[in-house]
Amino acid sequence: MKAEWRLRVTKCDVNKLAREAGVNSIIAKILAGRKIQNAEEIKKFMRASLNDLHNPFLMKDMDLGTDIILDAIDEGKKIIIYGDYDADGVTSTTILYKGLLNLDANVEYYIPDREAEGYGMSKDRIKILKEEGAEVILTCDNGISAVEEVKLAKELGMQVVVTDHHELPFIDTEEGREYIIPEADAIINPKRNDCSYPFKFLCGAGIAFKFIQALYLKLGLDEKEAYKFIEIAGIGTICDVVDLIGENRIIAKNSLEMIKNTENLGLKALMDVLGIKDKEIKSYNIGFMIGPCINATGRLDTASLSVELFTTNDIHRAKELANILYELNKIRQDMTMKNVDDIVQIIQNSDLKNDKVLVIYKEDIHESIAGIVAGKIKEKFNLPTIILTKGKEMPKGSGRSIEEYNLFEELLKCKDLIDKFGGHPMAAGLSIKKENIPILRKRLNENCKLTKEDITPKIKIDKRIPLGFVNEELINSLEDLEPFGKGNSAPLFAEKGILISEIKFLGKDQNTLKLSCFINNKEKIDAIAFNRADEFKEIIKEKYGDKFEKIISNPSGLKLDIIFYPIINEFNGYRNKQLRIKDFRLSL
Repeated sequence: MKAEWRLRVTKCDVNKLAREAGVNSIIAKILAGRKIQNAEEIKKFMRASLNDLHNPFLMKDMDLGTDIILDAIDEGKKIIIYGDYDADGVTSTTILYKGLLNLDANVEYYIPDREAEGYGMSKDRIKILKEEGAEVILTCDNGISAVEEVKLAKELGMQVVVTDHHELPFIDTEEGREYIIPEADAIINPKRNDCSYPFKFLCGAGIAFKFIQALYLKLGLDEKEAYKFIEIAGIGTICDVVDLIGENRIIAKNSLEMIKNTENLGLKALMDVLGIKDKEIKSYNIGFMIGPCINATGRLDTASLSVELFTTNDIHRAKELANILYELNKIRQDMTMKNVDDIVQIIQNSDLKNDKVLVIYKEDIHESIAGIVAGKIKEKFNLPTIILTKGKEMPKGSGRSIEEYNLFEELLKCKDLIDKFGGHPMAAGLSIKKENIPILRKRLNENCKLTKEDITPKIKIDKRIPLGFVNEELINSLEDLEPFGKGNSAPLFAEKGILISEIKFLGKDQNTLKLSCFINNKEKIDAIAFNRADEFKEIIKEKYGDKFEKIISNPSGLKLDIIFYPIINEFNGYRNKQLRIKDFRLSL
């Protein structure tokens, strides 16, 4: 389905805003189109200064939770950090573990097994930890929904401090929703209704950093010692796909700066294996290279390997672990690609292609990649997608949604069919009896209010600019907006009627499209569209028919409208401007 192009519009005086904020008019237009329309807000956004971080003690129970941990350290109590197996869980565990080790705490960490135990705390593991001498449990990236598990830990005589960022669990009553939180000794989660912390969207690693910051402040340590953990917190922030605004932007941007000169042996070893050790690290490298390697351990082995990678002081072990992560991720990539291809075929060759909510059961999918597969199917068809696979007790899986469809609320309407589920509007996990799967599919589609407009992909264009505006100064100013991600996507520009002088197809599969575009009568600029060559050929064949080969070899007079992001391409010592194409169409 072809995407709909939409130009972001704003009513504010962009030129005035640019002058007041001290930025160029293009940057002002981009930020104004994203509802940042105040000069001071723009300055704060651009500087992303550590001085703009909020006081961690503004968070409900931060004072209480840090007191419990400091008392435990003084008394030599055994503290267990109870983490999670994804990148956010790994990085938050790493921060708390290293932060407490620096205070000579008696501390260990535990990461649950994805398949054997699932997400969060488990009663059996709590009993084992108690038998092994645990006296205090400090959670990270989990715990807010562990009502029964926390109750058991308390009954066994343990103290529990929860640090989490997930939505609070609730029950629906006649009076409305009643939120439930576990009876832990302290619960640190900015999403608490009674928490007045100004920024609500930190990930688990962000909250773990704030916790260590608070501990160090209480002890009168140099705050710069706590700031060192921002390097790891930024990895979790980017990988957990939280909005990169406010404190998340500050953490992520400063993390990328720190990673350039990292002293972390494991991180250096992993970047070396990935071939990015001596390159400038951007959000893309974290989100699509480092993050998947971390996640692969939790999917196919144990995420404790990733925590060990980031905490080891042995260079040889760091290199060994980095290679393990890299190889596990390659296996995960192959598994994902195969299952995505299989499911696309299943959809296209069945009545599933008529559904607006895709619910697919494929029992041989590895449980750990159901969410990734769901995400890729959602991207291809732009439809809410739930992928289910054979679980130990019953089918289980993950769903991914589009902005126009609140997956969590729609599953809530079907809770009588589902054994267990949780999540948020854009993603969810669930367990369901096999016989209920077709009923769930039927009900979700019957309840679905999505229109054709809703399921049409939309590309938001920040500004229309002539290709002559693309220069190094513009590209450098755009890089000041990094890191890009959810809530701060890479800016997109567009232009109509671009005259094409040359067409090439590159790569092993000849599926990369390279165009040479006229800027004026003399100058040209290259434009690249990865994995779009087949689509380009189709529109040329549809338009020109028998003249297809002639147009490809000599595109004289061919004009395109394109949406693009400009970059500096460096290759073999040469630097040249280049356009990365987001979308294209024939000019009218």
